[in-house]
Amino acid sequence: MRKFVYFFSFLLISGGCAHRISKKVGPLPPLTPTTIDVQEIDFEYMQGKAKLVYRDNTKEREVKANIRIRKDSVIWMKLHVLGIQGGAVLINKDSITIVSDLQKEYYVFDYTELSKRFNFKINYHSIQSALLGNLIIPKGTNDKIGEDSFFKKVIQKEDSITVQNLINKSTKKIERVDLNEPGTGNSVRINYSDFQPLGDKLFPYHGLIDVLYKTSAGIVNNTIVFEYSKADVGTKELRFHFKIPKRYDRR
Repeated sequence: MRKFVYFFSFLLISGGCAHRISKKVGPLPPLTPTTIDVQEIDFEYMQGKAKLVYRDNTKEREVKANIRIRKDSVIWMKLHVLGIQGGAVLINKDSITIVSDLQKEYYVFDYTELSKRFNFKINYHSIQSALLGNLIIPKGTNDKIGEDSFFKKVIQKEDSITVQNLINKSTKKIERVDLNEPGTGNSVRINYSDFQPLGDKLFPYHGLIDVLYKTSAGIVNNTIVFEYSKADVGTKELRFHFKIPKRYDRR
């Protein structure tokens, strides 16, 4: 269970960026799927710097991260706490590896194992999409679509999880994603905002992720506030140096 808590905390960190949306979403009349258009970030290489604030029921922790991405291939993060290197993350299409320099240990996560544990299909695409503010689940013919004065809305299903995307009608950017599991009451809300140009598209520089889930000890609420200070895209090849010291223990 400890591994999953560690991974869940990481997902909070890597999920995206936003402030809460104050606009209310009204009743949504049905539309045809062809009416929906989402502006998604496209690139070959991306790099950025961000500040991450993690809060749970008992503590608050702040880290700074250097982030590099090679599209559809690898995500690399170097984490610092109080100016000291705190760890690293490497995500590829096969697995997720998280190294903690503070605890001198590392974790390796398999997508199949994680998908079964969270009852939701977790893969490289879903993590990369959450980081970029793109659709976590690709558009499909079974999507339910509607709109109100401010947003278009796409509702998708992944096993027992319902995913709702709110898309700004003007910018065509996703501003909020709600993931709910009706049988348990567990939920995740990702808000995206402060959209700034990145290449020829808009990118969310600020974020807020709220996670609410039940445990044997009661309801747990985790929050990540995410703020980019820099983000760039281009075709210049980036390096993804990643090494696990031999003395570190695998957990």
